[in-house]
Amino acid sequence: MSNYPSHLSEKILRLNMPSKKDHPKEKTRLHPRNKHRERYDFSLLIEACPELAHFVSLNRFGDVSIDFFDPNAVKMLNKALLQCYYSIENWTIPTDYLCPPIPGRADYLHYIADLLCAKNFGKIPVGKDISVLDIGIGANGVYPFIGTNVYNWSFVGSDIDPIAMESVRGILKSNPHLIDSIELRFQENPSNIFRGIIQTKELFDLTICNPPFHASQQIAAAGTRRKITNLTGKKMDVPTLNFGGQQNELWCDGGEIAFVSNIGRQSKEFANACFWFSTLLSKESNVKALHSILVRLGATEIKVIPMGQGTKSSRIVAWTFLTAEAQRDWVKNRWRKGN
Repeated sequence: MSNYPSHLSEKILRLNMPSKKDHPKEKTRLHPRNKHRERYDFSLLIEACPELAHFVSLNRFGDVSIDFFDPNAVKMLNKALLQCYYSIENWTIPTDYLCPPIPGRADYLHYIADLLCAKNFGKIPVGKDISVLDIGIGANGVYPFIGTNVYNWSFVGSDIDPIAMESVRGILKSNPHLIDSIELRFQENPSNIFRGIIQTKELFDLTICNPPFHASQQIAAAGTRRKITNLTGKKMDVPTLNFGGQQNELWCDGGEIAFVSNIGRQSKEFANACFWFSTLLSKESNVKALHSILVRLGATEIKVIPMGQGTKSSRIVAWTFLTAEAQRDWVKNRWRKGN
């Protein structure tokens, strides 16, 4: 601690004060392998990212925390988490772009890794030979940054937003060790999901997607107002999106179900190019509709995996078109090659 300026050392010492509010030792709704099941260690995070100290204080419960309604504080917390736990240097995003919760993003990858594990005799396939397509990588690049660190997978990130793509390129320049593990591909046709991205004879072990949840900007804003009211008891006419988000990140025509239904239909064209297709679903009511579409398309297996973070619940829907024989060949030729 002697390497820090005096004002920062004093702040870190204050962070060791006992909390005035009792909290569970673990966030048990998170995946068992998730690095964020315990409460944030702000001393450790400030050591990794000293800029975070400016945003850390005691909240109204007497707990060391940040103001989660402050977009700059949330952004700096993400930077610290990615630096401390995933060795990502100089992470940042453009103003008003989506700043996702790191624990939830990590959970998606851990649960989807379990799907591979179940097909691979109880062992998670790791290494650069495992290829993942992140549909809509966004400006934050969080899924590939976590997945390369935890599982050493290779990623292709696609997006329709050139600003988002340039943001991730900038982060990669600060992390040259990831250049060979993360490839960016711009989707020129916003109506396409896989066409124009998956190349001839290219194979992916997984596709992942965090779809836009809302049908319009007005609905997204109304949802944020409800969230703030529930958390604070205060009504706000014009809420600040503490997590940010551009149109293509938060809303689209038809909302979540229209977007994921399109993924399902287009995945059929690439049925043999991927083992597991997957997407997040925020609304449980949309699961049945997507399931019906996938059954009609001829999916051989459909999995629904519940997830939870705090009071928020969501789920992953994953599907494959591979027959049992094709799955065994895939595992033998890609995951157990040389074993």
